[in-house]
Amino acid sequence: MGEFSMRRSFLKTGIAALALTTAFAGLAGFAHAAERGGKMVYARYADSMELDPVWTDANVDIWVLTNIYGTLIEPTDDGVGLRPGLATKWETSADGKTVTLTLRSGVKFGDGTPMTADDVVWSLNRAKDPKQGAWSDLVASIDSVEAAGNIVTLHLKTADPTILAALATFNTAILPSKQFEATPGATPEEKAKNFAEHPNGTGPFMMTAWQRGVSMTLKRNPNYWKLAADGKPLPYLDELDFPIIPDDSTRLLKLKAGEIDGTEFIPYARVKELQADPKLRMELWPSTRVRYLGMYDGPTFKDGKPNPVSNVKVRQALNYAVNKDAVIAITTLGLGKPMRSFMSSTTPMFYGQDLYKYDPAKAKALLAEAGYPNGFETSIYALSGNGDDANDLATVQQMWAQVGVKLRIDLVDSPTRTAKYKAEDYAMRTAAWTNDISDPSEITSYFAYYPNIHSLHQQWQDKDVDALFLKSQQETDPKARAAEYKEIQEKYAASAPILFLYETPYPVAFRKQAKGFVQIPLGNNIFESAYIEK
Repeated sequence: MGEFSMRRSFLKTGIAALALTTAFAGLAGFAHAAERGGKMVYARYADSMELDPVWTDANVDIWVLTNIYGTLIEPTDDGVGLRPGLATKWETSADGKTVTLTLRSGVKFGDGTPMTADDVVWSLNRAKDPKQGAWSDLVASIDSVEAAGNIVTLHLKTADPTILAALATFNTAILPSKQFEATPGATPEEKAKNFAEHPNGTGPFMMTAWQRGVSMTLKRNPNYWKLAADGKPLPYLDELDFPIIPDDSTRLLKLKAGEIDGTEFIPYARVKELQADPKLRMELWPSTRVRYLGMYDGPTFKDGKPNPVSNVKVRQALNYAVNKDAVIAITTLGLGKPMRSFMSSTTPMFYGQDLYKYDPAKAKALLAEAGYPNGFETSIYALSGNGDDANDLATVQQMWAQVGVKLRIDLVDSPTRTAKYKAEDYAMRTAAWTNDISDPSEITSYFAYYPNIHSLHQQWQDKDVDALFLKSQQETDPKARAAEYKEIQEKYAASAPILFLYETPYPVAFRKQAKGFVQIPLGNNIFESAYIEK
């Protein structure tokens, strides 16, 4: 999907969303009638860590929990618009400070418990609590939430141009409040971890088994509210199995052998091979995915040693020293394109720049100015068995060596890399990002707004950027807001907190008989309309 401007007419005041008389059935298309029952086996590269919508911040969690929990509003399959979810309609007041939502009747959680307005009020209050998780900024404009019958009213502190999109984001999922509060745990985070071991939501599936690091099993939610095109309840599948297979080559061997029905994160170097296999369907879904190397930017490491990358000239040099076009050619075989901002070109209010064209001479000069004429040594955490990591880093390692920077590659599993990242105990790490909301606020709060998570746990800060971000969260004039985001992107690019690499589509492969899966540009893996053709 190419660049788009802020196409969000659903935010205009006084506009109400139309209720659905029959529920939306996804992108499956149904050239043939979808078949009901059976099991789909979809291999994942890494296991989930915590299936709680407020506390998690990892795609390995988010892309699963969207099949377990439901939100008041849902993103459309193009990732840009909104459609009714647990709310059938909504309306924004003329001053933009009140949002009124009508709840869908008859919705139940997976265990059969009815969803109530009290569950909605409790869930939104939890989502906006700044002491719980990293995503409260998305709904920080909410002052209070009240319910009367099936009507829920949000009173905002200020008009918020992103509030409706935030209500379609995973962290505002609706949970059963009484069950959650009855869960053992001395703190909200402990309760969340314990509840997430046996999550109960309004989504199409329920998690019934989880062997950490090995597999996860989801079974159809018999109480799911959404109907398929045939007027019968979704989902089609009885069961969805997620075996965990970190090694790319092993996943693809099992796919070709028919041991699994589908798998994610196909190495881009293998895409053409899979496209030529008549038994497979190689899918490249439009995305908001950006691929970069995270660099710890603090003045010293955990062990007290000085950090060369804390110098902006060093960060700029590292970017100039990498030929992004060569990396894209080697790793993606031309399927990617260079990053032109820290956000993808499909993000609203994206402002593209030509970032750090390959110039090793300039890189050497900047390193000398920073006090490193002979370069320095550093290290990076990468995923063992990951083809894209291997290709990216082999190329970067060789290019940095030409300017005197020696890169040691430390291969680890996903939980280890994540733990080091959250502890801010690393020099560099391989990384990728996908938007969860059709707005630049989420990625900016994560990458560039220091008070949230120290800017990607990198200890990078620009106080002007912090102020601009807070201002943008209350700006209802689209032109003024776009100007604020343009300045944020310019300041971020000039400081080079990350190594900018490329953006790519989502590569997913299936056996020909496995159909109906949807991955929207916001990353959500949607299995509610998936089925196995017999």
